[in-house]
Amino acid sequence: MEEPADIYVLGFQEIVPLNAGNIFGAEDDHPVAVWEHIIRETLNKLCPYKPKHKCVSDPPSPSKFNPSDYLVMEDGFLSEADNESEGELHPLIGQDINPVTNDRQHENSNGFPEDNLDHDVSTDNRVVKRKNSNFVRIISKQMVGIYLSVWVQRGLRRHIHNLRVSTVGVGAMGYIGNKLSFHFIDLPCHLISVLIRFSMNTPGSISVSMSIYQTPFCFVCCHLTSGEKDGNLTKRNADVEEILRRTIFNPVHRVSMPKGIHDHEKIIWFGDLNYRINLSYERTHELISRQEWDLLFDNDQLKWELMKGRTFDGWIEGVISFPPTYKYEFNSDKYAGDEPISARRRPAWCDRILSYGKGIRLDSYRRAELNLSDHRPVCAVYMTEVEVLCHRKFQKALTFTNLEVDDHLFLER
Repeated sequence: MEEPADIYVLGFQEIVPLNAGNIFGAEDDHPVAVWEHIIRETLNKLCPYKPKHKCVSDPPSPSKFNPSDYLVMEDGFLSEADNESEGELHPLIGQDINPVTNDRQHENSNGFPEDNLDHDVSTDNRVVKRKNSNFVRIISKQMVGIYLSVWVQRGLRRHIHNLRVSTVGVGAMGYIGNKLSFHFIDLPCHLISVLIRFSMNTPGSISVSMSIYQTPFCFVCCHLTSGEKDGNLTKRNADVEEILRRTIFNPVHRVSMPKGIHDHEKIIWFGDLNYRINLSYERTHELISRQEWDLLFDNDQLKWELMKGRTFDGWIEGVISFPPTYKYEFNSDKYAGDEPISARRRPAWCDRILSYGKGIRLDSYRRAELNLSDHRPVCAVYMTEVEVLCHRKFQKALTFTNLEVDDHLFLER
């Protein structure tokens, strides 16, 4: 990007093949190391970061936020030198992190901390010398095939706190996504076959809670139930409600600390939501060939569920003006169509990004033309308001208040 963003949030689904070995065995984190190397190198090839906007210590109320008004930051407030050691800070080695995995803590849902902030990084048998990067990673998390990574401009890192992580698996019996261990020897054979069959789709979510300055944000990366059969739509809606209900960042109540997703002021939800288009295979391809996106979108399941308030009540999505993101042939720009009629998948906008909260402006909503899978990734760029407390001005205000009180008492004498 010509003008880098302050924060990059990247979410993956099916980062590893969803087979029985990855579902029930040791978590394969090799793809994560490869992707993080690519992300790091790509972000730091961008032009040097220069703060574009300023912030005042007393920003307007979110209800009065005018998307055209950028906040103003005091000179030098973001450009102060970062006195911390070179490298990247991961919350698991910081002081303010409490990763939570719902239902049970387990070994295979750990984050990916930097082993040592000062040593070299080895990726793909190559040693890469770590440098003082413009963008640094503050959190990474994998749960089976779902992976979430958050990167920020280096000068902003010290203003991000209260990092929390919560994972929710809503797969078969609510267990598969959470990687609970099963002792197959104790299970009847018919139950084993059911578990393996469900393992091909493991809906669930990874959620990150953080405060950017004094504003609590939440990012939710999810993979919902797939399929075009009757009942799959209801399951997707149920997945959303289950994620909202079971995502907990702070089991013990703490004042001003968000407990669940809706306790945050600003929320971004993204991933493979798997909502389909309620049209025939032939009619869907006909509208795609004519680029009739509006007519096609009139039959989008998620649009109808939002309108009827059956899921994501109060959430907002940008205007979709790009082709459906699923299902493509691998390494091709053509939609898949060689399967038997009974197995054909209609193209659909499975990959979506939604927002919730005031003081958020969507600047861009598009898809990227990467043909690495049968999906096309989507990306959104948001401009958002954050509340900034200037401690120096706050202390000065308290001092003046104390003087006024003292003068008043003196006059009464």
